[in-house]
Amino acid sequence: QVQLVESGGGLVQAGGSLRLSCVASGTISSINAMGWYRRAPGKEREWVAVIFNSGSRNYADSVKGRFTISGDNAKNTVYLQMNSLKPEDTAVYYCAANWGSLGWGQGTQVTVSS
Repeated sequence: QVQLVESGGGLVQAGGSLRLSCVASGTISSINAMGWYRRAPGKEREWVAVIFNSGSRNYADSVKGRFTISGDNAKNTVYLQMNSLKPEDTAVYYCAANWGSLGWGQGTQVTVSS
C-alpha cells in the first residue's frame, strides 16, 4: 500500500490555471500507474487522467488538450497541470495508485468561478 497526499487546489476564475500535486510514500516500487480522478457535488467519481511507468498518458475527453499529467520520480510526485479551466471542472480531485488498489489521496478542492 501507498500513502498519497494531494495539494494545490483552490479558487480560480474560468480560463485560469492550477497545478495539483500528489506526493506518494510507502511501497512506491509497486506502483505501475498513477491517476487523477474527480468528484463534483451530487455526481459520481470520474476518471480524469493516468500516467503509466512507461511514460504513456491518457486523458478523459472532457479534459484532453487542457490538462497535462506528469511525474517527478525524484520527488515521488505526480502533477496535474490544469489550464483553461471551466466551471464544470469544479470538483474534489483525488490521486490514486494502480487505479486505487494501492491507495487514494484525501482529495483537494478545485473551484472554478464564472
